[in-house]
Amino acid sequence: MTEVVAALIWQGERFMICQRPAHKARGLLWEFVGGKVEEGETKEQALIRECREELAVTLSVGEVFMDVVHEYPDLTVHLTLFNATIANGTPQKLEHNDIKWITPSEIGNYDFCPADEEILEKILEEYRDIDI
Repeated sequence: MTEVVAALIWQGERFMICQRPAHKARGLLWEFVGGKVEEGETKEQALIRECREELAVTLSVGEVFMDVVHEYPDLTVHLTLFNATIANGTPQKLEHNDIKWITPSEIGNYDFCPADEEILEKILEEYRDIDI
C-alpha cells in the first residue's frame, strides 16, 4: 500500500483543486494537491514538501479531514487529506496542468480521481450551504 497525503486548502468559500498532467497516470483528472510520503517523513512533512515542489507555496498543515483507502488497477493508496492553509507564497503550476478554486456546488463540473470521490461527498455534505 502506498501512503499518500493531500491538502484541502480553502480560500474563503472556495477550495483548491489541481489538474493532473496529461502524461501521468489518471492524466487530466482533478485532484487535491499532494503526493507520496517518502521514507523517514511524517505525513505533515511530506505534504509540506509536495506543495513546495508542485505549487511553490509553504503550507500550514492542520487536522486530518479524512482518510481513504482506494484500489486502482496499478496501485492501492492510503490517502490522508489534511485541512491546510497557504502560509507563504502564491500557487504556481509547476507540475499540474491547471489549478482552480471552486465552491462545493461546482464539484460536479469536474472529473476527479476515483480516490477523491468519498472525500468530495463529505465536502458536499459538510459544506453544502456554502454557495456564491
